[in-house]
Amino acid sequence: MREYLIRRNTVWEALRGRRRELHCLWLQQGLEEKVTRPYQTLAHNRQLPIRIADKNYLSKLAGDSSHQGMVLEVGPYSYCHLDDILTLASQRNEKPFVLLLDLLHGPQNIGQLLRTAEIVGVHGVVLQDRRAPDITPAVAQFSAGATEHLLIAQVTNLVQAMKHLQSEGIWIVGLDLDEGAKLLPAVDLNMPLGIVVGHEGEGMRRLVRQSCDIRLKLPQKGQVDSLNAAIAGSILLYQAWQARGFT
Repeated sequence: MREYLIRRNTVWEALRGRRRELHCLWLQQGLEEKVTRPYQTLAHNRQLPIRIADKNYLSKLAGDSSHQGMVLEVGPYSYCHLDDILTLASQRNEKPFVLLLDLLHGPQNIGQLLRTAEIVGVHGVVLQDRRAPDITPAVAQFSAGATEHLLIAQVTNLVQAMKHLQSEGIWIVGLDLDEGAKLLPAVDLNMPLGIVVGHEGEGMRRLVRQSCDIRLKLPQKGQVDSLNAAIAGSILLYQAWQARGFT
């Protein structure tokens, strides 16, 4: 099955990344050469065909008119095995740093959180393969192409994946709003770490919550209930990265 990635940042990162099979780079007729040249160079390096078409054709091809004159025809996203994430941490001689999403929905939420995860050096992301969205072109777009550089594993049972990580010495920290959760500054996050971010409205499911080693909540001063999941998760990821000395 072919998919179509749009917008320049996403296309650029997919051309640089190695997460998908690439089929064709489509460019809008009339784009300036100084804009297209870097993309064409990457495409040539990947031995990728380049085709020129008008804006309307690209809009029909991608099913979206906001393509910015570039569409990348690709294969479906290539998921990894959970242990591949641990192997990457070992190869880098780093404490494992994993993001787990418990039925988080919405391509914008997921994409924004994956963008943060890639920036702070997370070794991989774990999703449940049922009742959870795939890494679609929309998710790739909202991640600004971060999906194309991340290891992302789909698992049948998130709780079992958490237990597997725990058996490898990884502490599982869940982002939670319940009264029993500790405030963020109370926990040193400089450790082998898996961070769980739950559903936007409902948070983590009961068994997922019970399987966490630590539950954390963010301190807040204002009157609004809470931050959305993507922002709260991003803050926790940055705090964990800071605890590691930004390395």
